[in-house]
Amino acid sequence: MKYHTKMIAAAIFGAFAMSNGALAEEVSADTVVATVNSTQITLGHIIAARGTLPPQYQELDDDQLFKGILDQIIQQELLKQSAGDLNKAVELQIENEQRIVIAGAALQDIAQAAVTDDALKAAYDAKYADFEPGREFSAAHILVETEDEAKALVTELEEGADFAALAKDNSTGPSGPNGGDLGWFGLGMMVAPFEQAVLALEPGDISAPVQTQFGWHVIKLNESRLQDAPSLDAEREELAASIEETAIRENLIKLEAAATVERNEGIDPSLLRNDALLN
Repeated sequence: MKYHTKMIAAAIFGAFAMSNGALAEEVSADTVVATVNSTQITLGHIIAARGTLPPQYQELDDDQLFKGILDQIIQQELLKQSAGDLNKAVELQIENEQRIVIAGAALQDIAQAAVTDDALKAAYDAKYADFEPGREFSAAHILVETEDEAKALVTELEEGADFAALAKDNSTGPSGPNGGDLGWFGLGMMVAPFEQAVLALEPGDISAPVQTQFGWHVIKLNESRLQDAPSLDAEREELAASIEETAIRENLIKLEAAATVERNEGIDPSLLRNDALLN
């Protein structure tokens, strides 16, 4: 896992450094912050521990966070020193944890190296190479229960009534309080009878009553436009995740191909539950 040690040290360690008379430029990851029976705990240990904390703990103020982490590491070191000889289970857990941490750091390095501006641009261009802009629509509607109610609304609109005002007073749909405004939507986002009615309208037109499973609609098409492809910035996070996944998968394939990996057959899978083997 990568840590920006110097920058973090300056922020977290400022008060501690001043209280001990140390100059800021003398502080490093190897600066000792505590000693437990001759075992040194360094600023690097504090920084590394902070990097593994959940987000809610990262929001604590520096003094509280520093003290909390240091207290925890001191307690852990005291318990470690009091533990005596390690049993087989603990030794194996340490090996597994070490493997996990180192492998995680390797994965992060692979992922970070793969996500470059050029890689993002290439992935974006490939994704939208055959993009054909679809049409999207801005419309409003008034939803009522019966066809007669819808017809009466159409009559009022033909006589000059304000669509938004009628929607606020009459529509049973959730968009009613907003004057019936549905915002922008593309093809396939509305039920078929509603979409077909919208497609038949020109901007500014009002539909005849349209029935769907929700009731009867009077629709006004405000505007239509061709839908642009999403920007690279909008797609950046998704593209980066895809690039990282591909890079990790390809690297693992290469590593396994170059290694000698032998899986011993004939081991009973149920033995993984036999904790007595670790005694």
